[in-house]
Amino acid sequence: MPLPAIPRRVKIGDAAAFAGTTPRAIRHYHAIGLLPEPERGSDDRRRYGYDDMIRLLWIRRMADAGVSLDDIRAGFEGGTGIEQSLARLEESLASKAAAIEAQRVAVHRLREVGSPLGLLSPLVSGRLRALPPGSLRPADLDTLLVTERFFGSLGAAVQANRFIVLATHPELRAEEDRLAEAEAALDDTMSPDDPRIEDLAARRCAHETALGATIDRSGLDEALDVLLDQEDEHADSEEGEARMSPMEAIGKMPYDFSPARVRYEERVVELLHSADQDGDTPPDPLTGTGTRGEPGKSNPE
Repeated sequence: MPLPAIPRRVKIGDAAAFAGTTPRAIRHYHAIGLLPEPERGSDDRRRYGYDDMIRLLWIRRMADAGVSLDDIRAGFEGGTGIEQSLARLEESLASKAAAIEAQRVAVHRLREVGSPLGLLSPLVSGRLRALPPGSLRPADLDTLLVTERFFGSLGAAVQANRFIVLATHPELRAEEDRLAEAEAALDDTMSPDDPRIEDLAARRCAHETALGATIDRSGLDEALDVLLDQEDEHADSEEGEARMSPMEAIGKMPYDFSPARVRYEERVVELLHSADQDGDTPPDPLTGTGTRGEPGKSNPE
């Protein structure tokens, strides 16, 4: 059986097709000195031979592996820095692989949980996923999301106590909803000196104290002890995330509070602090201080 016609040299289009690249890329290799430009034929077109194709194939393999064109050229020229470049590349690829794996785990957890709760840290979602459907409000998840940004997963895991209690104690949830509605009415039409602010702050303080007492009785703090023993482990898992101090974060998170609302938040903090000084311990700041337990909202300044 006769062989098909075997060319001695090929045009740039055929060379690109065989190597799995494009004529434009080959021309770029010529321009940067990575691939020597072959002689042109009588029709003034480049013709590529066996040695050209071998080099082109190696260029493509190294480029597909992530090696930069500059490093490929240095390797062909016998440069001594190629090993350091390859070491950096390997570190970069390992970092990308870790990021991809983290994304895969996050997507899997989101599908498994079936709600935005799955996008919070496993430490937080693991504490809340057993709650009855619908017992976590979207605003609750918003608050936990912000808290994770302020204080990390452990801070949000502590704050989860609040939402477990609200989800399992209808009378406390009802009062929380009434307070939230009243707080939303503290708009720019109300004076910061309005006496209703003092009354509402007292109600909020009483509510937070009741929440804290319920958390104490529920044994949730004991469950948290196990999580706190794992603090170093979870801190390590968050090392790759860009973090800032809580005060820095609070200063960058906007809350469109009216002067009346700011005064109200200040009074809530003052009353809770006063209760603490009197020995009537208020809730932990992460689980209760501030409206709806949102960190920073009690002192937006």
